[in-house]
Amino acid sequence: MGGHPPHPAGTRPVAGWIRRQIENGGERLWRFDDFPGVPVTAVAQALSRLARGGKLERLSKGVYYRPRQTALGKSRPNPAAIRELAADRDNPVFPAGIAAANMLGFTTQSGSRTEVATSGFRLPRKLLGEDTVVHTRRPEAWKKLSETDAALLDFLRRAGATSELSPEDTVKRTLALCLDDRRFERLLGVAAGEPPRVRAMLGAIGAQLGKRSAVLANLRNSLNPVSHFEFGMLRRLAHAAAWQAKQSPSS
Repeated sequence: MGGHPPHPAGTRPVAGWIRRQIENGGERLWRFDDFPGVPVTAVAQALSRLARGGKLERLSKGVYYRPRQTALGKSRPNPAAIRELAADRDNPVFPAGIAAANMLGFTTQSGSRTEVATSGFRLPRKLLGEDTVVHTRRPEAWKKLSETDAALLDFLRRAGATSELSPEDTVKRTLALCLDDRRFERLLGVAAGEPPRVRAMLGAIGAQLGKRSAVLANLRNSLNPVSHFEFGMLRRLAHAAAWQAKQSPSS
């Protein structure tokens, strides 16, 4: 896109080249390292100037967005791209709430506010947006999970409340997700850091998937035998009662 940057004999040729890259790049996010071979100070000055001129929007330090005009006004950055930018190697950012349920196929809704989860203590609020709901301090074990794995754990933490499917179809969808690519085994590997209700649900899921009792023993032993848990939309799991699910009012 636009070839190599000009020889930095002055800031003006470099600034013009950067402007052309952005104008030809369409709607996207831009960072300093998108212009390799150009001094960072020159890139910073050029992007700042374009932001002042209304060509770019500054989202956070070193991160800019080139919008496109739509019938409803200027476009907004893709939430998945924003999550990727807000994350770092040690603290990935995962979809949560309605966004997680949408990714997993439990709903077609997209929440009025973005909701994310991370194992870190904080996230760059200016980049994510002031109205974003951020759930911090998820277990360290989440760092090795995929977006889909973490989204499913978030869904279980909410007892499926974000599903717009029937309880029966919510169970079917959950089982299918757990069977895909040995996902249940990965979730079992991080279950120790999850709340008791999630461990109980995973036990009921594993039992319905035909996992041996020995495989589920650690889950069983981690639960207080006199406690009962609200399974919500997952109360129709075949082994819910055996895994200490509360009875529904109608049962």
